[in-house]
Amino acid sequence: MKVNGKVYEFKDEITISKLLEHLNLKQDLVVVELNFKIVPKEEYKAIILNDDDNLEIVSFVGGG
Repeated sequence: MKVNGKVYEFKDEITISKLLEHLNLKQDLVVVELNFKIVPKEEYKAIILNDDDNLEIVSFVGGG
């Protein structure tokens, strides 16, 4: 699968929630787009990703 343009391979099934955990990203601070559709946060634990999926993860950064 591609995440922000980078190819990742996982041996076992992985959900969006587990992927974010693997990438050390907090679910409440990101927006996930899966195959060009924004995924509601409440679905992160239920959606199992496939090898041919394309994800874009955008994180919110504070500052001023």
